[in-house]
Amino acid sequence: MSDFLRPHQRRAYDRMTTEKSGQIIVPTGGGKTFIMIADCKRLVTTTPRSPQTIVVVAPRILLANQLSNEFESEIDNVKIAHVHSGETHHFSTTKSNELTHWSCTNPQYDKLIFTTYHSLHRVLDSMVNINRIYFDEAHNATGKSFFQQIKRVAACGIERFFFTATPRIARSKNNVSAERGMNNAQVYGNVLEQTDAKELIDSGTILYPKVIPFETDRERTRQNAHEVDSDNLKDILTSITDNNPKVLVSAPTTRILWNMLGQTDIQSWLFEHDYNIMHITSKHGAIINGKKVGREEFFNTLTDWGKDDNKKFVIFHYSILSEGINVPGLTHSVMLRNLPTIEMAQTIGRVIRIHQQDVDDMKSGKIPAGQYNLYRKQHGQIVVHMTGKYGKRIADRLQSIV
Repeated sequence: MSDFLRPHQRRAYDRMTTEKSGQIIVPTGGGKTFIMIADCKRLVTTTPRSPQTIVVVAPRILLANQLSNEFESEIDNVKIAHVHSGETHHFSTTKSNELTHWSCTNPQYDKLIFTTYHSLHRVLDSMVNINRIYFDEAHNATGKSFFQQIKRVAACGIERFFFTATPRIARSKNNVSAERGMNNAQVYGNVLEQTDAKELIDSGTILYPKVIPFETDRERTRQNAHEVDSDNLKDILTSITDNNPKVLVSAPTTRILWNMLGQTDIQSWLFEHDYNIMHITSKHGAIINGKKVGREEFFNTLTDWGKDDNKKFVIFHYSILSEGINVPGLTHSVMLRNLPTIEMAQTIGRVIRIHQQDVDDMKSGKIPAGQYNLYRKQHGQIVVHMTGKYGKRIADRLQSIV
């Protein structure tokens, strides 16, 4: 598998073969997961060796499940466990003693454990012998509620690698949170690879983001926010000329999202215009075309529809899809709220991934890498509505990130 790594992935992979800890900083869409999988595959296929136990940590259950699917598609003959409260067809628990028992009853197998930052302490409390940990979206590790477990991993000397596009750095040594910053090399290790976005664009790994301002004179208040956002979204979607667009909509709040769906005609309008509708929030769960589904079914449907050029859909969320989730085929991101810088960068990353057919054509030599004017999907489109100062703040911050 390492034979298929791009240059920036190869640099990270090579450093991981000689280091015990470190940071891999690669823009969203740059294939950080592929680096993890290549390294993991090396560990579980090297002979002679003892069985390996590798832990993968994600900020959200949905991402943990997606990572599990991606690892499983490339790595055979391993036992898989999930330590979180979400749904999965694999062995799953939130109890440390049950994880201990699972590990002890599979001593001859390599093992992969998928968990979240919230549940990492349960894995550590199980006293399972961990060989290596991959921290995805590792800027989350600097959070006050998570850092003590990260520090615990470092104190135990567990091999650990931190993957992110948006590292959080402590700006002052005197700040109470300075220890948590990713410039704390004793905890996070040194930076092993830091890839510039231009390298990825030139190599045909990601696309340029294209910011599309949408101007409106509708007056938006707290009372009518859901109605104005619904009307703005209709106008935005009407202005899209792509065939079968796949649109990610970031709602201002869960309340406004729910009011848009339940108190306006946005759903009937979308159905009339042949859109499938998906939405997911931590409060209301996952829903596809009005039917509540499990998160695993939601993710599988999202993946299938994303790969299908004939599918046309809108997917609403508040924040649950911002980090790490790979949604194939997304063409547009519509921002109805002013996102924090890291979340905004992550949201942009959802739509700058290359169309799979363009990837295949670059591999076969049909189109040169980096000649995005020849791509089927030439850029990721980010639409921001310009309603007074609120919209201008979004646009200004978005432009600075781009």
